[in-house]
Amino acid sequence: MSEQGLTHINQSGQAHMVDVGEKQITTRIARAQAVVRMAPETLAMIVSGQHHKGDVFATARIAGIQAAKRTWELIPLCHPLMLTKVEVDLIADEQQSCVRIQTLCKLSGKTGVEMEALTAASVAALTLYDMCKAVQKDIVIEDLKLLEKQGGKSGHFVADAS
Repeated sequence: MSEQGLTHINQSGQAHMVDVGEKQITTRIARAQAVVRMAPETLAMIVSGQHHKGDVFATARIAGIQAAKRTWELIPLCHPLMLTKVEVDLIADEQQSCVRIQTLCKLSGKTGVEMEALTAASVAALTLYDMCKAVQKDIVIEDLKLLEKQGGKSGHFVADAS
């Protein structure tokens, strides 16, 4: 765990937006993931393109990209960022009966993009659920986590493989 402490809490214990004005501009990259578990029949319907709502993966991908771009509107104290790249990959894993969502956000700036990558993965997962809830209500969204971040003062972070 970091020795730095909570950056969004001031000396009086109040929440505040961090001033990044004096920070160096560096390339910032973050990768995140979420896993959406469902019945094999539901996954097969999505993969085969037989869902009556259309291309579920394309819709979830666009939702994730839009979410990354609007993270600052959703998460208090996040800065509005000029993202230069957002990727949302959805990988059907028929053996595990799940969809693995992996996101990547990138920019050159003064603050990191971890929240954007996590928000993209979350909203893509929620969109999958929304599009499939008519055929399966007990879909599970799990394992939302930051996989990697690069850039900035805190350096390079890679999550454990577990």
